[in-house]
Amino acid sequence: MHIEPGVVSGAKIILSYGTALGAAGYMVKHISDTVKQSGSAAFALRSLLATILVFCFFEVLPHFPVGVSEVHLILGTTLLLILGTGPAAVGLMGGLLIQGLFFAPFDLPQYGMNVTTLLVPLFATAVLARRVIAHNTAYVDISYSQALKLSFAYQGGIVSWVAFWAFYGHGFSTDNLASVFSFGVSYMSVIIAEPLIDLGVLAIAKRIHGLRNSRWVEQRLYH
Repeated sequence: MHIEPGVVSGAKIILSYGTALGAAGYMVKHISDTVKQSGSAAFALRSLLATILVFCFFEVLPHFPVGVSEVHLILGTTLLLILGTGPAAVGLMGGLLIQGLFFAPFDLPQYGMNVTTLLVPLFATAVLARRVIAHNTAYVDISYSQALKLSFAYQGGIVSWVAFWAFYGHGFSTDNLASVFSFGVSYMSVIIAEPLIDLGVLAIAKRIHGLRNSRWVEQRLYH
């Protein structure tokens, strides 16, 4: 979902700095929650793992430009369920930054937009998870319908933010509308695939009993 260079330029790009700072500020709350619940060592381990995974998702897994952005398999919901919201947010920011610094410097001017586009839907999905998953249900036991709702929320949020940046940068011209539409249609494949991947990862986790009470995973994964 990397916003293409030039979609937002000039003074308009200042808005992305503000939205990214707001998202980063809200991330601090989730970091604090993880540290209180699991300790600073667990938070550091999960954040490191999330950063490595996100970098691989962006740089190694197939991705292709469509319209105003790129289609990626981000697996944000998977990271949230397995590692927790705080580590997942840190991983998304860190993996994106590493890719930009060392492999795609042309994406750095769009870093604020990309951070906003990744983190705000993640936080919204975390709120939704608390509503659609019963308090006494471990994440390894969620249903496909629940995973689909979470995936739709996260990926739908990404598409919404990409559309916002495109319309903010270039208005509602016919070409711009067509570019946003083509990106949204292409991203449907991600929305369909991610719940299956979520459930597959959760099924594997369910069989790895050694991860119970481990620092490497979110406590709610099993409890």
